[in-house]
Amino acid sequence: MKNILRILFIAAFVGTVLFGTTSCDNEEFLTVDHYTILASDQMFKSEEDAAKGLVGCYDMFFPGTNADDWNYKPQLFVGCHPTLETQATGWDKQYGNQQWTADDPSLNAGWMYAYRAIGRCNVFLAGLEASEEAASWSTAASMAGQAKAIRAYFYMWLAQTWGRVPMLAAGETFSNTPDKAAAETDDEMWDFIIQDLKDASLSLEWAPQNNEYGRCTKGMALSYLGEAYLWKAYKARVNGEGDAKSNENIQLAAAALKEVIDDGPYELAPSYSTLWDVGLAWPKEAVWQVVMDMGAGNYSNWDSNAHNFVNFFAGSTNGGGGWGSQYLSWELYFAFEKGDKRRDASLATNPVPELPEDQRSEYCYGYNPFLQQTIGSTPDKNSFKMNNGGDYAPGIWTIKLWRNQRCQWSSPHSPVHFYYKRYSGVLLDYAECLFRLNGGDDATAWDLVNQVRDRAFGNLEVGKAEALTSTFLPYFQSLENINGSYSDYVAPTEYPIPFSTETVEVPDAKTYYTTDAAGNEYHQAFSGLEVWEVALGQERRKEFNSEWNLKYDLQRSDFLIPHIESNYPKGVGVPNTDLNALTNWHTYREWDFNQQKLVMPIPTNELLRNQLITQNEGY
Repeated sequence: MKNILRILFIAAFVGTVLFGTTSCDNEEFLTVDHYTILASDQMFKSEEDAAKGLVGCYDMFFPGTNADDWNYKPQLFVGCHPTLETQATGWDKQYGNQQWTADDPSLNAGWMYAYRAIGRCNVFLAGLEASEEAASWSTAASMAGQAKAIRAYFYMWLAQTWGRVPMLAAGETFSNTPDKAAAETDDEMWDFIIQDLKDASLSLEWAPQNNEYGRCTKGMALSYLGEAYLWKAYKARVNGEGDAKSNENIQLAAAALKEVIDDGPYELAPSYSTLWDVGLAWPKEAVWQVVMDMGAGNYSNWDSNAHNFVNFFAGSTNGGGGWGSQYLSWELYFAFEKGDKRRDASLATNPVPELPEDQRSEYCYGYNPFLQQTIGSTPDKNSFKMNNGGDYAPGIWTIKLWRNQRCQWSSPHSPVHFYYKRYSGVLLDYAECLFRLNGGDDATAWDLVNQVRDRAFGNLEVGKAEALTSTFLPYFQSLENINGSYSDYVAPTEYPIPFSTETVEVPDAKTYYTTDAAGNEYHQAFSGLEVWEVALGQERRKEFNSEWNLKYDLQRSDFLIPHIESNYPKGVGVPNTDLNALTNWHTYREWDFNQQKLVMPIPTNELLRNQLITQNEGY
């Protein structure tokens, strides 16, 4: 147990990386001197040293030295690609056709990363509990709550990705407990996570400790507690344990989520688009967020903590210099209603000649307005699909993540906001609870859905253009001539996607999705689903594209399989071996959905290391 917890943060990095380039007047977060190793018993001799030790748990939310490491891979692969909303070329494309394997190095890296974080939390919690000095500390309960919330977050990711996994308790790591069987039942696993989140919610406040944004809070713990109960309810349905047990957990989820809505400090951001700008970190919509931004002057810093290649993974391969690990689908593009501003805030497309005029974006058709980059520099790649090294991929790219810096080797760091839990997700989760408990006509639930849609159509921006512009425009103005790589960039005088100045009438969700559920020219009918299920599923697609929670939200709400079958019907379109695929927008699916692959295979390396764990069924 000695010398196990390494403190990896450098003080100059810590204060900025959790805030981003922000307009908030927050205190510096977890500023510490640089340490290499602290003995675990020494760490709890003083409240100050224990606080420094807790930094080692938070450290695991940030990437390491490998460009493929945490935050973009493997979360993109397991949290987005299986929905087909995001797609890839090369070997990455196996995550879009259920061909992933236990030998995949990204899966192993994710597994190891999560358990490393859990191990640190376990060492910290055991040491804190054993410390006689800690009994007199005013922050002891908060520190324990934060460590449990962090542990619960990583366990949730493991459980959502692999199903039943080993549950290491306080004091246990895979170093001192190398062999550990997976939880015997889903209930055992989820009850462990739920208890952590309940404990955290009782010991934490709505505001982060010392107003240091980046710390876990009561709202973060309660929001994940609600989600954990929804997962337990989903497992009860899947395992045939009956509606009564499922509903019991849904009621508990509803109570936790209602507390967040009624008592928490959260609200929807006025503009959906600005959520991914670095002009403001931790907006009121952010329930749990990690901000990757070392600030101006560090964009060419090759320090390992800045080595975050988001722009390369997400950027256009047809004018932006990207690699091709993430494209988005035309099925997603056509899901947006006319006037839904989430499309322009999320997607930029090829200048496709075959795309009807009324479907072309005024701002993002063949262009990234945030980086002032033209897409379509190679005319023979400007159709619905493009040939990227022998693979066909949709000509659409995310401008949630390819937004704040161009793809350039001279400046690899890409400032970006990773949202793990947004308030809009809390609203939709609570709406799901109400629908399941009260039926598809629940007026409060439909009002929650309409609140999310009202923001999507720009109505919350009205009257706030001046304030939004003053907050978010300066960063984009600062890109002019940065590092000599923006010689063609002109400092904008207006925000790249104009803010709405007049309210519009938003189609009522229940009315719209009653029609949408029956199918249209872009997707088949959602047979067997109620209107509210279609509404929540389709809204989550539009709201959370390119965000890591999408696959998990669709799965636990029983929408993932109907989504694949209806939005991506098998055999529709043109096979990618046919040149006509370039001018056909459909994603060609030739495989049958395998329900056993709702979970990933246990990594081969873990099977070799841990003699008590067995492979998931189907692998």
